Amino acid sequence: MNNKITIETEAVSSKDSDPPSSPVALGNLTISERERHKLIKTEPVSLGSFFVNLTNQKIEVVSDIKRCKELWDELSAKETLFDTWEFRYAFYLGYGFTPYFLVLKSPTENLALLPLWYDDEEEKYVWFGSSWQEEVRFFAKDLKYIPPLISAAPYPLFLNAISPESVKPIGNTVKFVQDEAKYILKIKGFKQHEDYLATLKKNGRKDLIKDKRRIQKQNPEIIINNFADFDQLVALAKKRFAQKGEKTDWEDPRRIETFRQVIKLSGPSYRARMISIKIGEKIAGVDLICLFKNTYFAVKCGYDVAGFSGIGNYMNLIEIDDAIKLNMEKIDFLQNNYTWKSRWFESVPLFKYEK
Repeated sequence: MNNKITIETEAVSSKDSDPPSSPVALGNLTISERERHKLIKTEPVSLGSFFVNLTNQKIEVVSDIKRCKELWDELSAKETLFDTWEFRYAFYLGYGFTPYFLVLKSPTENLALLPLWYDDEEEKYVWFGSSWQEEVRFFAKDLKYIPPLISAAPYPLFLNAISPESVKPIGNTVKFVQDEAKYILKIKGFKQHEDYLATLKKNGRKDLIKDKRRIQKQNPEIIINNFADFDQLVALAKKRFAQKGEKTDWEDPRRIETFRQVIKLSGPSYRARMISIKIGEKIAGVDLICLFKNTYFAVKCGYDVAGFSGIGNYMNLIEIDDAIKLNMEKIDFLQNNYTWKSRWFESVPLFKYEK
């Protein structure tokens, strides 16, 4: 059986390519190092799509955004917010990097999808939508099709925040390593945030109640879905990080545009929601939330911690009540501990792969 992979493109003909050098393993297939180099160095935008032909299967690389959406709609599991096309597409509109979708195909059907793009600044291939995505699930009719796609993917490659459900079945084939955990709160059965407080140890419960009372004494006004407060969210976050001497992703105007698009694209799959806390004439805090299925995603926030001590913990309790009211079963506080999430919420392991 001839397992050699040849690359057919409109710009480069396989018959004109250099002789293969040492082959690199691709599951039960092989790809030459020179062919891999040509795959990496050729800009997807100039090629559109090309094929890697196997005996019964082939890998198609797609960069046309309309075709990418069709493949996404066909193969995405749509289990979490990060599986939705609209959420990822918001990042495409914000950053504009060229899609690089690898599709494993049989003669009759699409079998698996590895949606990537090349990040010019990080100089590596990452998830379509950037490495900000998390709890990423592989899109495949059977996960056995994923290792060949990962092997065929160009490098440098960085796949982060992969869900345990995707890793477990193929962990013996692909060398995944632990990534930073994400944090969740299961609220099914709760009637109010006091039910959550009752699950905490005495000192933790005391601290949250103290912050809650501190803010309540200032007569906070809770405002729902005033999306014009997005600008306040960004400003508060920038100020808070500056006070800590740290950089924030909000310094990049493309990130701001991305989350404007997250709000704008709300509806077909997820619902955007915003909670603002106003005290006197000042905005003390703003949270951007996305609702998908039974999960309440705490996506972005900005707090005036210097002016309103305890506002972050107070907002968490408001979110718990809001999620319960909306019949959510879980709040997803996303990845990265930021020195405080592990104290209050349950951690969920995530994994990454790099080459």
